Amino acid sequence: MDFARYHPFVYYATKYIFSPDQASLNRHCYSASIYFVTEGRGIFRSQGCEFEALPGMMVYMEAGRCHDWISSRHDPMTHVCCYFDWHYVDRTETFGDASAPICYDASQLQPELVGPSFPYPLAEIADAGASLRGWVELLQKSYTGNAHTTERTFLRGMAVQSYFLQFIEQFLNFSLQENQIPDPRITKLLARIEDDLLNGSRIQPEVYAESLGLSRGYFFELFKRTTGTTPIQYMNQFLVHRAKDDLRSSNLSIMQIAEKYHFQSLHYFSRLFKQYAGKSPQSYRLENS
Repeated sequence: MDFARYHPFVYYATKYIFSPDQASLNRHCYSASIYFVTEGRGIFRSQGCEFEALPGMMVYMEAGRCHDWISSRHDPMTHVCCYFDWHYVDRTETFGDASAPICYDASQLQPELVGPSFPYPLAEIADAGASLRGWVELLQKSYTGNAHTTERTFLRGMAVQSYFLQFIEQFLNFSLQENQIPDPRITKLLARIEDDLLNGSRIQPEVYAESLGLSRGYFFELFKRTTGTTPIQYMNQFLVHRAKDDLRSSNLSIMQIAEKYHFQSLHYFSRLFKQYAGKSPQSYRLENS
């Protein structure tokens, strides 16, 4: 799974107030959407199932999934919502300036324009409970205006996207199963490992495990679950990636690059580089210069 392409982008986020008995009509959103019921009550329907919508209800809809809302006559609901893709999808050629297009007729849905799904299953319905206010306040920072992106609105748009990433980070931490969430102890440790390597200190993984108060076996398990590699592989890959940058974009000799990253010898550097890059440093430089 190539996670590098996942970079959540919000098109539209707002507070929506329903009128009594108002129905949103059966629809398919081309982008993903998240809703929080903040006031009143109503009904939410998705894939043949019907749910009572009450304050605290959080709904996540994958892009293209059919759903609709019906507000109560006597206690009309309000929800805050956002429409986003897990990475930006340009639909302007088909929908013009529509920020988050919706299809109300399934036969007219254009599958090629439906946004991407998240690679792990996310609960469709959850209870925000006592933390509802915090969720709403966080999402409010991502509210989008009606202005199109211009030189005057660009900086505000950057701020909106930045706040939205904070919201999505909290959403994923809330929604993902425990074994799918990177362990924060390891993610913080990565910066320390990288600093140590750049300073010439190649510390044994057992030392890092001890500093976290973890057994060697559990440390290795957490590390691989978080990074997908063992500690030694991570260290080697980090140094090889840095060496690649210098081979492509600097006038340093291969010997100087090996010394810069504190390799014991040019032979060891070349052997490790070929192991992880599939070619020698000299061949890599020639192909990428």
